[in-house]
Parts: sequence; structure tokens; C-alpha cells
Amino acid sequence: MMDLKNLKRAADQIAQEKNIEPEAVINAVESAIAAAYRKEYGKRGEIIKAELNFKTGELKFWQIKTAVDESLVRFTEEGESEKEKIKIEGLPTQTGEEILPLFNPDRHILMEEAKKIKSDVQLGEDLEFPLEEREEFGRIASQAAKQVILQKLREAERESIRKEYQNKEGEILSGVVQRIERGNVYVDLGRATGILFYNETIPGEHYRIGERLRFYLLAVQEETRMPGLILSRSHPKFVSKLFELEVPEIHEGLVEIKAIAREAGSRTKIAAVSKTENVDPIGSLVGQRGTRVMAVTNELANEKIDIIEYSDDPEKFIASALSPAKVSSVEILPRREARAFLPEDQLSLAIGKGGQNVRLAAKLTGWKIDVRSQSRPEIVQEGGIAEAAIIEATENTKSIEKNEN
Repeated sequence: MMDLKNLKRAADQIAQEKNIEPEAVINAVESAIAAAYRKEYGKRGEIIKAELNFKTGELKFWQIKTAVDESLVRFTEEGESEKEKIKIEGLPTQTGEEILPLFNPDRHILMEEAKKIKSDVQLGEDLEFPLEEREEFGRIASQAAKQVILQKLREAERESIRKEYQNKEGEILSGVVQRIERGNVYVDLGRATGILFYNETIPGEHYRIGERLRFYLLAVQEETRMPGLILSRSHPKFVSKLFELEVPEIHEGLVEIKAIAREAGSRTKIAAVSKTENVDPIGSLVGQRGTRVMAVTNELANEKIDIIEYSDDPEKFIASALSPAKVSSVEILPRREARAFLPEDQLSLAIGKGGQNVRLAAKLTGWKIDVRSQSRPEIVQEGGIAEAAIIEATENTKSIEKNEN
């Protein structure tokens, strides 16, 4: 009889260390014992189930067979060799239909026979057949059991991590730079390791091993051996989430970030709106003496941040988006296009270095913007036209609203 008291204690300890359910550890042990039983006493195709009874100390085994008919399995065809049986099983036919698995008496039972054992048996239902109790297993069977335990524990830990971090997608995580390989940064997040791909880093930012930073959890990939936690520091939402941490008014729902446009490492424009008359959205994000916006820019390697007030009026919104330039007037044209007219001395400020300011304004508003001089309205300014990223701006705004709601 097994020492179930010590086994239960060990299972609880492992569960605590790996932050998984104790039942998952017990299930891993039962699966391992079943694998050892099949290796030592069973046949290759059999499905064995083991169960530990902690009250009686007994260890019992069952063989599992599935109730089938010709709709679920196929039977050996005359002249079909063993290799051909294995080769074609599970492959699609010329008509695209998948070939059914071959009937195996070690894991299948025909419905006629199954009904003799259980009258109300359903097609596809698993039936259990008791097996002789065993407690002695050879070296090879024990090694197989060990491998099963390790595999099951890894699966349980992976599932636990996946569930934990899936709920944190779109949130900010704090982690320590672990190593840097080929431009990709690996980050220790505690229970798991995240990866910051090169294209998700802030251009010009240098990372040091052992440095603690904040990251935006972009996605949780499940295809890898352990859940792949994809991090970002260049995503626009990273900035909006940093402001959430610094600005209580956003957390309380008094101020909302409606849109954000970013060129990571250089400049970001944010449009915020107040949901109450007594709260200034720009003042809330800037903070007293600029403390709040300064905290965010420090996290972003001194990236410049322009904060404007959002407006449902396109003319007003576009004029504000071109700040710090002072716009004289905005002409709304068909197909979400607009012309902004400015004094001569404000043109370079509105366009920005390399057209960056007008480009970010177009992304922020979702409008194509044409910046022109009010004294020479017929002349197209070099770098003064920015195409509207309509889809990007719209989806960006919706995503931000969804996360903040």
C-alpha cells in the first residue's frame, strides 16, 4: 500500500512552489502510474486509468474503451498491410474527408457489446474495465512514469501562467532585464519570462541587464513550450496606461484619453476629454508643476508628449492637434480632408521636423491634413500634407475606450 500521507504532503508542496492546484499534481502522479502500468503490464494501444484513494490507501486501475460503430472507426480491409493502416490513418482522402481511425479492440468496443455491459451507453462514451491491482514496477516503467510526471507538471504550470497573464493583456507589467539576444530583450516577470522584440523597443533606448523597467503586455502566445509573453515599450497604449497609473482622474473615470498617436522615442500626441465641467483634462495629465507628465516622460527616455483637449468639432480638434502651432482657421473638405491655415511664422512649427507634427496630428484625428499659409493659401507647403490613418486612429480609439471602460 502506498504512503499516501507523504505523497499528499509532497503534492501540496510542489503545488505551492509552482503556484498550481494540488489536484493537478495528484492528476500528474495518477497519469504517471497509469503510464508505468501500461509499460509493465499492458499493451501499447491500451488506455489505462489509475486512481489513488487517500481514504483507504488503495491504488486501482481501469482499462478505458470507447463505444464505437462504423461512423467513428473503420475496419481492416482485405489485403491492407499494417504499414498501410498506420500510414493512411488520420489523413484526408481525395474528397477532403478525413480517414477514420482503425478499430482497435484494446481501446474500442462495439456498441452491441457495450450495450450488454451498460444498456444506456451513448456512442463515443468511455467505459471502464477494472484491471488487476499492481504496485511493483520495473526500471523502464518507472522512468516512463517520471517523464509523465514532469510533462504533466509542465503542462499544469503552463496553463496556470497562461490564465494568470491572459487577464493582464493590455496592462503594464514590471520586470527585470534578464538577457539580450540579437536585439531582443528577455525580461524576468517573476513566474514567467517575457520577450521584448527589437521592433517593440523604443528607438535609441539602451537596456542593461539587471535593470527594472515597465512594459506593456501586448499578447500571450500559447503555441510555445511556455506561454510567450510578448512585451512592448513602443506601443501607443503603453503611454496611455502609464498615464492611468499617474493620473487618479483617469482611474476614477473623470478624465478619458480619447486618442493617442505616437512615434516612439521621439514624440507622442494625446487627446483627452473631461467628463465633468470642474476637471481640466490637460491640467490633470500635466499635474502640478508638470510632475505627472514628467513621470511618464522619464519612463519613456524623455520622449516629448503633447497633450491636447479632445473635441467632437473637427475644426477645433484639428486646430488643437497641430499645437504648439497656433492655427488661424480650418477648412473642412469632403472625404475627411481638411486644410489648416496659419500665419507664416507658425508654418514650420505646425509641420514639424521632417513633417512629424502634422503627421502625428493626422494620426491623432483620423483626418488628412494640409497645412498652408493664410497669406499664400494656393501654395502647397513642402512636408505640409499628412495622410490620415483612419483605420489606425479609429481602432486605436476604440481599443483605448474598451480598456478604460
